[in-house]
Amino acid sequence: MSAEATLEAPTALPSRPTVGRGRGRRTAGLVARYVLLTFLAAVILFPIYMTIVNSLLRPDVIAAKPPTLFPENPQWDSYSTAWTDGHLGDYLFTSFVQTISITVGQVVTAILAAYAFAFLAFPFKRTIFVLFLATMMVPFEVVFFNNLQTIVDLGWYDTYAGLIVPFLATGFGAFLLRQAFLTVPRDLRDAAALDGYGHWRFMARVVVPLNRPAVAALAVFSFLSAWNQYLWPLVVTRDDRLRTVQVGLRQLSRTSIDQINVTFAGTVLASIPLFILLVLFSKQLVRGLTAGAVKG
Repeated sequence: MSAEATLEAPTALPSRPTVGRGRGRRTAGLVARYVLLTFLAAVILFPIYMTIVNSLLRPDVIAAKPPTLFPENPQWDSYSTAWTDGHLGDYLFTSFVQTISITVGQVVTAILAAYAFAFLAFPFKRTIFVLFLATMMVPFEVVFFNNLQTIVDLGWYDTYAGLIVPFLATGFGAFLLRQAFLTVPRDLRDAAALDGYGHWRFMARVVVPLNRPAVAALAVFSFLSAWNQYLWPLVVTRDDRLRTVQVGLRQLSRTSIDQINVTFAGTVLASIPLFILLVLFSKQLVRGLTAGAVKG
């Protein structure tokens, strides 16, 4: 047998039509994915769009059928009415004070607890951490009346302290940041100790800066949770000056039955801080949620 016959035939390269079909399938799949995402985004955003539209319509036009999808004669005065007659400015101020205080408190206490669970050694460390996790499984309604009785006994009813203090710590925050802090290499702790860094300096200058996405994610979650509170502020306050924006919107809907567009306008105004927050911290929110997913 000749040497040429023993040589194996070279592997055939894929033909151009095959490569073209593969690229076409990938392009079609990408287009289909974007079409699906666009459709889902439209479904989610449509109620928000209709809220804005209804805030600019007259009450009789809002009840008309079929519904109006675009305001031909916008009624911008509904926003000024909600701000002044509905006292929405006072409600927003109270909500900002409450929400920012709770957010700062939860972030600070979560950082301290997470650092202790991640870097310190103390008795019953694992047991205490499990107890922290257990608080996430207890519905707020279970401890609602006990917290209310405590607030009344302390003389904090109808005060900012009653609105804020029960929510200054969260087991979820300690868990989230602890998982993120565990990704910090131990070599950094040893190097910091050689440089004379104690726990406070190491936490403030190394651990927290390296985990800013997780801290930002916790801050966003805390802000959203505190801003959307309704039942607790309704029960522990009686003075209108201490009513939060969610309670204020409920009162506005009751007093403006014949001006439903004013209620929609108040809803839009109350949602603006949330939209700004999500736009500014969307990347940190996503990175913070995945910060502790992979360790190594």
